[in-house]
Amino acid sequence: MKENTPLERLYNGVIKENPTFVLMLGMCPTLAVTTSAVNGVGMGLSTCAVLMMSNLIISILRKFIPERVRMPAYIVVVASFVTVVELLMQAYVRSVYTSLGLYIPLIVVNCIILGRAESYAGKNPPLASFFDGLGMGLGFTLALTVIGALRELLGTGEIFGFRIMPESFEPVSIMIMAPGAFFVLAILTALQNRFKAPSATNRSDKFCSGSCSGCMQKNCGFRERSDEE
Repeated sequence: MKENTPLERLYNGVIKENPTFVLMLGMCPTLAVTTSAVNGVGMGLSTCAVLMMSNLIISILRKFIPERVRMPAYIVVVASFVTVVELLMQAYVRSVYTSLGLYIPLIVVNCIILGRAESYAGKNPPLASFFDGLGMGLGFTLALTVIGALRELLGTGEIFGFRIMPESFEPVSIMIMAPGAFFVLAILTALQNRFKAPSATNRSDKFCSGSCSGCMQKNCGFRERSDEE
């Protein structure tokens, strides 16, 4: 598949480099808000909207942002879109806004968003950057929805508020508590490893750990950036 095409960017974000299941990024909202499928969808789509628009604007401005202030500039752009998304959710989907609470403004410092701004949008044209944000956002939404749906199913017997399990089913209440997020994520990661699916836990050689010392990966943008500085 040709690189940097819209389809390749979508495939990359949803499957090849899924931010949750493959890169293991954004664990704080992943573990904290996925008590239900609705919360997973709400958080995922909010992050997706911010990713798309921030990637687009950062890519358009990439040649005008001075190198020394690129990270503060990225944060200002991201924070602006987070504010817009927060106000829209507060106005039109208040129940989801209330459920997600503090985690909506914390999208500003989500490592997925800043990571894509630094590693992709700051180096690539606007259209490719927009679809990179869309792909990563949809991948994040898919991951949060799956985790939230499994926790809700096992913890209440429902998904999206619809009864799935029979009346005789005894809910495993721990699944909608904090430890349940770790259990579900661990089970899904174990299944990825069992079936040799791409994962940060079984293909560490393919993904950047943030440390260039001893890294064998060549043509890495992160390495080039570090060398320049």
